[in-house]
Amino acid sequence: MSTSPLLPENIAAIDLEAAESSTEQRSAWQESPFRISMARFLRHRLAVAGLLILAVLVVIAIFAPLISPYNPNAINLFLYQHPPEAAHWLGTDQEGRDVLSRLIFGARVSLTVGITSAVSAGLVGLVLGLLAGFLGGWIDSVVMRLTEMVLSFPALVVIILIVAIIGPSLTTIIIVIALTQWPTGCRIVRQSTRSLKERDFILTARASGSSDFRIMLRHILPSVLPPLTVVLTVLSAEAILLEAALSFLGLGVNVPESSWGGMMQAAQSLTTLSTQPWLWLPPGIAIAVAVLAINFVGDGLRDALDTRQQM
Repeated sequence: MSTSPLLPENIAAIDLEAAESSTEQRSAWQESPFRISMARFLRHRLAVAGLLILAVLVVIAIFAPLISPYNPNAINLFLYQHPPEAAHWLGTDQEGRDVLSRLIFGARVSLTVGITSAVSAGLVGLVLGLLAGFLGGWIDSVVMRLTEMVLSFPALVVIILIVAIIGPSLTTIIIVIALTQWPTGCRIVRQSTRSLKERDFILTARASGSSDFRIMLRHILPSVLPPLTVVLTVLSAEAILLEAALSFLGLGVNVPESSWGGMMQAAQSLTTLSTQPWLWLPPGIAIAVAVLAINFVGDGLRDALDTRQQM
């Protein structure tokens, strides 16, 4: 058996083939869907700014006991409604409590409600949407009728009624908001699942003997998660606003626990609104900034995950 000698031209051809293979691998990595989506997201300046703001708020919420200058529940009647000063940057409230400290601890409640209720609603919508879209039949009919029934009632009215009956608490607020917000994610997941289950790769997996559960878990779930993620950002912003509304109506977390909506509820008199803006302006700005940041991130994720856009 003869072998061709390693002539200079053969060595050059081998090096050229290796270089082309390496270039193709790098190009495939650079053009991967994840990197393309990341590049689109990073080009969205408002989305990046919103993500940084959310990161700061999360850090503040986690390390609130270390960041807060005072105990947020410490009452000092000698500091009754003091305006902002060097010792209290945002002043004190009607019971002499430091407004800045209560604002920092209030981030915990608002972000916990926003993130936890949105994730809970997303999980419920994901499971029901997958079952309804993939299995169809009577399961699809039952889920859709249940979805229409939940959407037919004003969410805030239902939440107020249930919280008033059960009693206000952080856990109750999260559960009730999740139970009224899941239909949005469910409809998105169902529609995506119905369009995916007739694709060739799903039919091939079914023909190879894969069970329905395996197909939903390995083939459909990764495809429906991107649009569901965008929905979760919207639900998080809505949950923060709903918690603020409940707290403003006196149905929020238990006193004296601090929340942004509760701080605004304590400053709702006309005298306070006109003469003591340090009591309601900081929590109002915090709610607006958090909601806007989440919406900006949602817009960035929507654009980044849109396959119709060009790089």
